[in-house]
Amino acid sequence: MGKLYSEVSDQHQLFIEAQKLFFVGTATADSRVNISPKGMDSLRVLGGRRVIWLNVTGSGNETAAHIQESDRMTIMFASFEGDPKILRLYGHAKVIHKNDSQWDELYSLLSDVVGARQIFDMTIDMVQTSCGMGVPFFDFVEERDQLNNWAERKGEAGIKEYWLEKNQTSLDSKPTHIKKNS
Repeated sequence: MGKLYSEVSDQHQLFIEAQKLFFVGTATADSRVNISPKGMDSLRVLGGRRVIWLNVTGSGNETAAHIQESDRMTIMFASFEGDPKILRLYGHAKVIHKNDSQWDELYSLLSDVVGARQIFDMTIDMVQTSCGMGVPFFDFVEERDQLNNWAERKGEAGIKEYWLEKNQTSLDSKPTHIKKNS
């Protein structure tokens, strides 16, 4: 049976920090639901009711578009090794772009990544744990380096050009605001 909590406990934080992968879910009232896998040591717990995570340049930018219209976000962690567990963080997030005043402070808490695009700052209003007994075992081998290598080859100017070409709107034509905020 699942259990509900009002904030991230020390035990929850240890579980979160041990996971190599997490999933982010967002949607607006009239958009597709987006579920996006994340990794790359890109999430930090900043207290019992706050997490931040770094969004790197990718083929789409759904999360940024959704959060600017509807700030609801769910983050899910699942144990693929060891004891079975699923942990979900429910809350409200805001998108931080590179030219926002909070960027430098928050980015200093994260790993430096060439393709850094946005930081999401989430206020947690509920934590849920459940058994995860149906989740299969997977062994972690290593992080993939293709995305970082691609971003390094593109360079900062190439990344910004890519944002203009590929990251301006969501699948549902909702604006991401990356052009005016980069």
